[in-house]
Amino acid sequence: MPSKVLYSKEINVAKVFDALDIKFLEPFSLVAVKMHFGEMGNKAYLKPSNVIPVIEKIKEKKAVPFLTDANTLYKGTRANAPGHLTTALAHGYDPKSVGAPVIIADGLTGKEHVPVKVDLKHFKEVKIAAAAYHADSMIVLTHYKGHELTGFGGSLKNVGMGLGSRAGKQMMHSDVKPRVNEEKCTRCGCCVRWCPTEAITMLSGKKSSIDLSKCIGCGECVASCNFNAIEVSWAGSPSSVQEKIVEYFYGVWKDKKDKIIFFNFAIDISPNCDCYAWNEPPICPDIGLLASYDPVALDAACTDLVNSASGSKDKWREIYPDIDWSVQLSYAEHLGIGKRNYKLVEV
Repeated sequence: MPSKVLYSKEINVAKVFDALDIKFLEPFSLVAVKMHFGEMGNKAYLKPSNVIPVIEKIKEKKAVPFLTDANTLYKGTRANAPGHLTTALAHGYDPKSVGAPVIIADGLTGKEHVPVKVDLKHFKEVKIAAAAYHADSMIVLTHYKGHELTGFGGSLKNVGMGLGSRAGKQMMHSDVKPRVNEEKCTRCGCCVRWCPTEAITMLSGKKSSIDLSKCIGCGECVASCNFNAIEVSWAGSPSSVQEKIVEYFYGVWKDKKDKIIFFNFAIDISPNCDCYAWNEPPICPDIGLLASYDPVALDAACTDLVNSASGSKDKWREIYPDIDWSVQLSYAEHLGIGKRNYKLVEV
């Protein structure tokens, strides 16, 4: 039987929330609302106006919501809790106006995690951000968009990569090694400024150079280069990064599978992640709001709707021809997280 995915062309969050008939919200229970606050300078991130109705609905059940995300691996405005909180506040996530506090899930410097046994293909144990692990239940709010390492970023990536601690994020990125296309390099130095391990140098009269012995594979230099001069070189394969993300998702999901639900906001669908300090124009018209108890079906539905809206057979492969985005869906299905077969129910 296909999984049910609710779909609202209008962003009527309260209506979709009610249609889900959520039973797991109990009085005084702690509800982690997982989201991405957007890097400073990015404009495509999920806005507070779309989040407030979720907070209000949680409070109607007498439960206690908090907004959360884990710190980033790269040197941005969200690499530690003070910067992360400052960014969230600048983007409108003021506890007084939103109605819930912001708690950075892996603490001050990204070291607060809980080891979770998974015994899977890539990891025996994953490092899950502590506040998310200890929450009683979780509601995942995702801005569906593209991503240079996974093709697209949906609910699977939002939870898997998003709730790994900083050390966990490094483990997921370990197969990514960048290389410089010297013909495109302009010596702007942006990659040098954003590298978290000082692996990139700019020698006098020469193009940028990457010391792979220092590189941790975070991909931030790829994201920060405006001239496409830094390309991804896969030490393993693009598929392994996606599988690692899914295994981290599994580490979050395994103890909360009956107390977690997913919303994908398919609006302002940018080709790149909200971790960038900028964003490019949307790749297609807004699609709407989708929600499901099944994250695999949800991400699959969003991807199909993007192809339909853009008139493409495979929009993400057009943008990222070297990335087979379907790996994350098939591997999550293999692990029993969900299934790609879905039924779209319009709300």
